[in-house]
Amino acid sequence: MKRRLVLTTESARHPFRRSLPPTLFLVGKKDKRTSDDQDWKLFALSFSAFFTAFYSFIA
Repeated sequence: MKRRLVLTTESARHPFRRSLPPTLFLVGKKDKRTSDDQDWKLFALSFSAFFTAFYSFIA
């Protein structure tokens, strides 16, 4: 089987995706502690925004 050397990701079929570096396609390499911290921050922000909006309509 003769193939050219592939330097891009084979799963990237679109020309724009082929031009991106392969490191963008790596998934799941984040630090678990940082991810959990961001989840809690997003939850606190969403809860406080909902509480503020809900309370302002009642008052």
